[in-house]
Formats: sequence, C-alpha cells, structure tokens
Amino acid sequence: MEQPTLPATPGQFLGLKLRMLGNSFRRGPWQIVGLVVGILYSLGAAGLACAGLIVLRSADADVARSAVIIGGSAILLGFAVIPLLLGLADSLDPRSFSLFGMENRALALGLLVAAAVSVPGVALALVSLFSVATWTRDPGSILLALISVPLILVTGVLAARVATSVAAFVLTTRRAREWLALLVILVLVTMSPFLFMLTEVDWNADGAETLAGIADVVAWTPFGAAWASPADAATGRWGLAIAHLLIALATAGVLWLVWQALLGHMLVTPQRDAKARSYGGLGWFDRLPDNPGGVIAARSLTYWLRDPRYRVSLAMIPITPLLLLLPFYFVGVPVPVLALIPVPVFAMLLGWSLHNDVAYDNTAIWLHVASGRHGRADRLGRMFPALLFGVPMIVIGSVVSAGFYGDWAATAALIGVGLSLLLAGMGFSSIMSARFPYAVVRPGDSAFSQPQNTGVTMAVVQSVTFGLAIIASLAPIAFTIAGYFLGDAWFWWALLSGLGCGLVFLWIGIALGSRIFNRRGPELLRSALRNA
Repeated sequence: MEQPTLPATPGQFLGLKLRMLGNSFRRGPWQIVGLVVGILYSLGAAGLACAGLIVLRSADADVARSAVIIGGSAILLGFAVIPLLLGLADSLDPRSFSLFGMENRALALGLLVAAAVSVPGVALALVSLFSVATWTRDPGSILLALISVPLILVTGVLAARVATSVAAFVLTTRRAREWLALLVILVLVTMSPFLFMLTEVDWNADGAETLAGIADVVAWTPFGAAWASPADAATGRWGLAIAHLLIALATAGVLWLVWQALLGHMLVTPQRDAKARSYGGLGWFDRLPDNPGGVIAARSLTYWLRDPRYRVSLAMIPITPLLLLLPFYFVGVPVPVLALIPVPVFAMLLGWSLHNDVAYDNTAIWLHVASGRHGRADRLGRMFPALLFGVPMIVIGSVVSAGFYGDWAATAALIGVGLSLLLAGMGFSSIMSARFPYAVVRPGDSAFSQPQNTGVTMAVVQSVTFGLAIIASLAPIAFTIAGYFLGDAWFWWALLSGLGCGLVFLWIGIALGSRIFNRRGPELLRSALRNA
C-alpha cells in the first residue's frame, strides 16, 4: 500500500523559517549581540558591493566586465565552499522531515525557498539585483541582466543547500573532517604559485589585461557564467553572452537535480555512522622483529600511517620542495639549477620531522619508562619509518632530478646530499626529541588544533635542528656545487662524503640521544603528563 503524502507548500516552509529567525532573538544577550553584529556585517558588505556596482555603471565596459565576473564568481564559490568548511548544523535538515510523508519535489522546493530567506540569501539577492544597474547600457544587456538575477540567486542558494547537506551527511566522522581539512590545505598551498604570479604583475601597465584574462577563464565556470552573460552583451560579444547564459541555465538545472537526488537519499538514509573496521593479525607487529627496537618501529610506522597528526605533516613534505621551485622559476632561474633543489629539501624536512617525535606519544611514553628498555631501541625504532620511506624516495627523486638536470652523473651528488641531510637530521632529531620535547596536539584531537603550550622552546628546537643538519652536510653540498661548475668527478665525492657525514652524525645522534633518553625518562613522563 502506497504511503499517503502530506501537502506542502513553499509558504509553509517560509513561515517556518521566519519563526526560526524570530526565535534567534530570544537567546542570551551576548548571542543576540553576536547575531546582530553578523547581520550588520553581512548587509554592510552587501551594501558596499551594491555601491560598487552602481559606480561601475560609469566605468569602461571591459573594466566593469572583469570586476563583476571575478567578484561575482568569488561570491557564488563562497556559497558552495563555506558550508563544507564550517560544517555548521543545518536548521532545516531534510532528515528532520523524513516522517512527515511529504513528496520529495515539494519538500525540495520548500526547503530551497526557506534557505533563500537568510542573511546570505538576502545579501546575494541585493548584489545580483544591483548588478542590473551596471549593465543599463543598452536594451539587450538590460534584458540579460534581468534574466541573470534569478539564475544567480538560485545557483547560490542551491549550491549552499547541496554543500550543507553533503557536510551534514558525509562529514559526520572525525576522519572525514580531517581529510577535508587536509584537502583544503593542499588546495591553498597549490594556489600559492598563482598568487605569486599576481604579485609579479605590473598592475599599472598590465592590470586591466590581466584581470580580463582571468575573467575570460572564470566566465566559463558554473559560478561565473550568469555574471558574464550581461557583461558580454554590454561589450558587444553576443555569441559569448548566449553561450554563458546557456551554461548558467544548465548549472541551475543540474544543481536542482542534484539537490533532489541528495534529498531523496537523505530521507531514506537518516544517519551515516563511522564504519567499524576489522583487522586481522597484528599488522606491522607481525612483520617486524619481536625485539624492543622492532616493536617500537612497528608502532611508529603504524602512527605514521594512521595518526592524522602525522598524515598532515607528511602530506606537506613532498609538496613543499616543488612549491619552492615556482618562485625561482618565475624570476628566471634555469631549470637545470632548479632540478637540484627538491631532493635535498625533501630529505632535510623528513629528517627534521622527527625532532619532537617523543611528544607525540603523550602519556604512552610511560611504557618505555616503566619497561626499562634501553634508549637505543627507542631511538632506532622511531627512525625506521623515515628510513623506509625516505631512502627510496631520495634514490628515485635523484634519478628524476638528474634527468631534468641533463647529466646522469648528478644522481650520485643528489643521493649523497639527500642521505646526508636525512641521516644527519635524524641524528640531531634523536637528541632534540629526548632533551627538549615541547607540547604538540594531543592524541584524538584535530590535527589542526593548537597545541596546549609551546613557548619559545618550539622555535629554538626547530631552528637548531634545521641548522645543524645543514651544517653537517656542508661537505657534500660543497662538492655538488663544485661538480656543477668544475665537472662530474666532484659529484662522486659528494656521494661519498654525504654517505660518510650522514652515517657519522646519525651514529652520534643515536649514541647521545640514547643516553639522554635513559637519563631523562622520568622528566619525559612528567612533561607528557603536564601537556596531557
């Protein structure tokens, strides 16, 4: 028997949303103050944008086109991205209506109308409406501007609804939120070359042309098409105006279909819980030797692969060297010189990353202290993941870099410098992590939260470890520079000296770090308890 559906009209949802907004002013006084400040800030920003759109009416059509397309696209992108980043609770979550037996299409339309009645929705409506004033230049551009107003509003509200529902449905587990935050950081980092390129532009001479080029690209995106259609008509490009209008219509249609499909799925899938995982065996503890060093190595490797605090740091290590190349490339540094940079930087960061490894154990360090294990097992076990990942990456990266350099003999120098920086960095990190641990994010907390207390110790330990690793590797670095200017024979000296220096400082670091760890066991436990 088919379940009866209750009638639902957009007016009912509109009334529900207005009552919810009214109830927002019945909270505590400070919450009301914060709410009022947020409303005034949003409407003030919208007012400034509207004033700017009126001013653009008297500007050159091409300049106005670039400003409107870029600014408008950024606004719509914010509607799609901000709900995902903030993960705010959805006051009109579709799952709240799952027991009312409403038709999916009516529910989707009602929730969409209710979502438009919000401070961001009103601000977007004002900005899109005032964009008509910018294009009151001829009847054609006015007509397309009037058509674009509802398209802009619908696109923004639908994008926000889809993003909010995805966040409420998918980002329910801490691991999902951690991966999203990591993805955001990677996106922001990869955008840095583009921002650097913008700083190199001569805005007085080439600013208008640069903005026009950016606007031309953005106009073809779902977030820029609706803004671009009347702008193209005002500049006489009617073919582009119609094409962008069709893209805007298709974007709104696709978002509407996605919103209906997502709503229907959420109504029959009320909650997404984290899946319980089952593991067979003891993982790395089965694969590594059953001695103190092997057990600590297995535990460290498990941390590296599963702990979000490690994953965030390790994800940045391979990317950072590549990003360092871009500023040098844009200022004209030759590619053969740039090819020599990534491997040493990667090796240095990987070895340096162990300088506070003990602190990540938090109170679990008591197992080491209570068991009376020798510090040498602890020092060697913690180095195993860095060696397991670092050595193959250095070898492979050196071969690739030598190919870009144009001389395969450079492989020897890059391996030598990389191993020296990695091994020496691990050696000095072995000392620093036992002697000067500082507070880090606690286990179970977000990898992006702030440590409990850091003080000046963090900056000093990081700087000293970094500097000592570079000083210990000066010999292979010098031989590599000599090989660049004097001949390939020096590259082999870089390999030999790098391997020798790395092993010597690694042995020194293990010896001193083991002695310090054995002597300062109670102090390490006290430090962990203080930061727990």
